Formats: sequence, C-alpha cells, structure tokens
Amino acid sequence: MQLNHARILLTGATGGLGQALARELSTAGAALLLSGRDAARLAEIKVAPGTDYATLQADLATGEGIAAATAAARHFRVNVLINNAGIGCFGLLEQQGWPTVEQVLATNLESPIRLTQALLPWLRAQPEAAIVNIGSTFGSIPFAGFAAYSAAKAGLRAFSQALRRELADSLIRVVHVAPRAIDTPLNAPAVNALNRQLRNHSDSPDAVAAQIVAVLRNSRSEAHLGFPERLFAWLNGVAPGLIDRGLAGKLATIKQHASSE
Repeated sequence: MQLNHARILLTGATGGLGQALARELSTAGAALLLSGRDAARLAEIKVAPGTDYATLQADLATGEGIAAATAAARHFRVNVLINNAGIGCFGLLEQQGWPTVEQVLATNLESPIRLTQALLPWLRAQPEAAIVNIGSTFGSIPFAGFAAYSAAKAGLRAFSQALRRELADSLIRVVHVAPRAIDTPLNAPAVNALNRQLRNHSDSPDAVAAQIVAVLRNSRSEAHLGFPERLFAWLNGVAPGLIDRGLAGKLATIKQHASSE
C-alpha cells in the first residue's frame, strides 16, 4: 500500500503507540483522522508538517461514538481503518470485578468489530481499502494474569482472520499485527515489575510504529512482532502443552505481582 494515498482513521490515537503511529504515518505521507476520548490529549498529538489531519473526540464503547466515528470517516474520505484503541488488564481473574473484565472485552474486541461493521459499506466503495487490527502477542500466547486481555486479543485475531476470508473477493485488505510488550507510561507499575523480573522483552512505541508501517507497505496480512515471541506464538499453536509447562514455572512470580496490582 502506498501510504501517501492513504486516508486513515486511527483509533486510540492519544495512547503511547497511537501517538507514535500518528507521527510515523504522517511522515509517510498519510492523511489522518485521529480518534480518542480526551480532547486535550488529541490536541497535543504531533504530526509531520503539512499533514492533512483532523481529530475526533469519541468514546467508541458507545453507539453514539461509533456513529460519530462512522460519519467523520466518511466525511474525511477514509480508506484505511486502524483499530488501535485498547486497554490493558493485569490481575488474577478471580480477584477482578466483572465491570473491569467487561470493559476490557468491550474496548479491545467489541468496539473494533462494531466500528469495522459500520464502516464496511463505505470501505467496499473505495478503489483500495484496508482494515488493520492491532492485537497483541498475548492473543497467540495467552498469559496467566491476563485472562480477559488475552481472550479479547485472541478474539481480535480470529475476527481478523475470519473477516479476511469473508472479504477475499473484495478490494479490502485485512491485516492483523501483534506486538509484544510496549514500553509506555500507561503500563501499570506491577506490569513493569513483572516484565523486569521475568526478563520479558519490551519495545518502544516508536519502534513498534515503524514495524507496523513496514507491514502496511508490504503484502503481509499477519505479523507477530519480536523474537522469540514470534516463535512461542507458533509453538503455542502446535504444542500448547509445552507453553503450559514453561509458564507453570513462572506462575508464582506472576501471582506475586498480580496480587500487588
């Protein structure tokens, strides 16, 4: 895809990865419709000079927010949707209130599906279009302490694959990108402590944004970012018992940090 011809609706634009994506995509020449819930933070996003861009304050967990985003996307003549909005959730499932679990599922899975469905008729009418879903390694390597988050991200990956197959006879490209841990200020202290103790790799938002843009520029439809996470994702698909045994040895450490959350 030639990004200087792309007109992109980017959700979750005020987050660490969202802001980095805005910078990287604008540098590549894309026009941007930046969506987020916080108007003040939207106004602070930096894009490349001369970029054609607009902002949209909307809560995509609501029907009103979906309707506003759909109308704004049509007005902006969007031909690429990047479902990047998401929230984390670290803790043991039995210790989490249902509203927390519900919010994770709604933000990370239900909202992207709902927005995609609303925009599909418009995207079908474009000469070239793409839907890009930003998942997580935890969608392919479900992790203790992240049950709801892993479920949502696994669902987003399955949604991406099913939709790609459903749209195989169309001009809409469906892409799923799964980064590993990203080092942003939004990470809870317990998550950072867990990653340090387990020596989990973490990437900067700028590095991840650059990799996502590289995926958009080529013909890949699936990308797991980072090694050895990419290998472990494959291994979990063919021999999940091996991952079970590997993570069992880390369970006490995970529980220790989860209980401090």
